[in-house]
Amino acid sequence: MSSYDVCVLGSFMKDLVASAERRPLPGETLHGTGFAEFLGGKGVNQAIAAARMGARTAIVGTIGEDRYGEEFLELLESDGVDTAWVVRHPSLGTGVGLPLVLPDGGNSIIIVSRANAAITADDVEAAAGVLTASRVLSVQLELPVEASHAALRLASTADATTILTPAPVGPVDPTLASYVDILVPNEVEAAALTGLNCDDESQVPAIARKLAEEWDLRGCVVTLGSRGAYVLDRARDFEERVEAHRVATVDTVGAGDAFCGSLAASLAGGAELIDAARLANAAGALSTTVNGAADSAPDRAAAVALLDGATSGVGPPPT
Repeated sequence: MSSYDVCVLGSFMKDLVASAERRPLPGETLHGTGFAEFLGGKGVNQAIAAARMGARTAIVGTIGEDRYGEEFLELLESDGVDTAWVVRHPSLGTGVGLPLVLPDGGNSIIIVSRANAAITADDVEAAAGVLTASRVLSVQLELPVEASHAALRLASTADATTILTPAPVGPVDPTLASYVDILVPNEVEAAALTGLNCDDESQVPAIARKLAEEWDLRGCVVTLGSRGAYVLDRARDFEERVEAHRVATVDTVGAGDAFCGSLAASLAGGAELIDAARLANAAGALSTTVNGAADSAPDRAAAVALLDGATSGVGPPPT
């Protein structure tokens, strides 16, 4: 029996968030409309999201020996995430993210990896015990590719389901891709990986199929922001468009991670990919109604309530 439902290999980013009416032009100094600090990073966000969905969750990654690092450990442990495999780097500080949030909730983000970039394949090998004792492994591309490759390989040898969020998007080594069961790109990432345009609704099924075939995936879920998601379950020869939920969006930072963490938790619990994606879609929508990244992830009861309300035709008011 697996000791954990979900293990996340990923980044820790202290988010220093500015709000503004628009993005500044090159060379322009622009007055902002707000500022806040949040704990984030794709690894942390996904781990918190999985734990709040009821999954026994562990995280593997690297932080600094600084105040931000302490904040992360406190947050993760308060949500029941096992941090025993988090390494503290003696000289590099904890990673930081610099999101700019616009009035419609859209965002752009600059990340500075710092300690995240120091994790090695040897560090991952040292965490083999948790990687091979988990039902699902979730990985992103904010860490050095050697670390991600090692984690995916170890999890695959233990027959864990492996999920990759290809962000930040870039060329992916075919060997790494061979260890991925389920790919979860957003529309920008999917377009970059295929050369096709996600803005064209008619192209979305073709994009999912192309990725699934080229990567030899079990499944592909393309998240489309306010347009929902497209799910392709290649193992069951099944495809479905999952419609977006109507919610009062205030901040989209972390929404994709809430989706992925929820997806991982449901898959670990034995759900089919389409059912896991439907619940993840609700979790991602709810996360946009709260400022911040990790703290915006909803619990399972809230996501189920939104999904059940949408199914019955009773839902929240539109934005």
